[in-house]
Amino acid sequence: MQILWSSLYQLVSLVFQVYTFIVLGRVIVSWVNPDPYNPIVRFLHNATEPVLQRIRRVLPLQFSGIDLSPIVLLIGLAVLQNIILQLIARLHNGF
Repeated sequence: MQILWSSLYQLVSLVFQVYTFIVLGRVIVSWVNPDPYNPIVRFLHNATEPVLQRIRRVLPLQFSGIDLSPIVLLIGLAVLQNIILQLIARLHNGF
């Protein structure tokens, strides 16, 4: 049973880390003039835009042409990751 909880913990952590890198990739690509037909650019956009669009609707965080919604997303991901991993650890230890 220990292996199952450890694997679940690592899997959840990995999913959050991968999505964080996807968001960071989107931010870095947005600094240049990317080809919108490039498959990598399309993937980064399709993987992040639904979440970023929701954040922009709730918190319009654009100042002088700079979109701060990815920062909010990264902070939210870190908080959510911490909460979920603590829940998994508590369930493993039996509260």
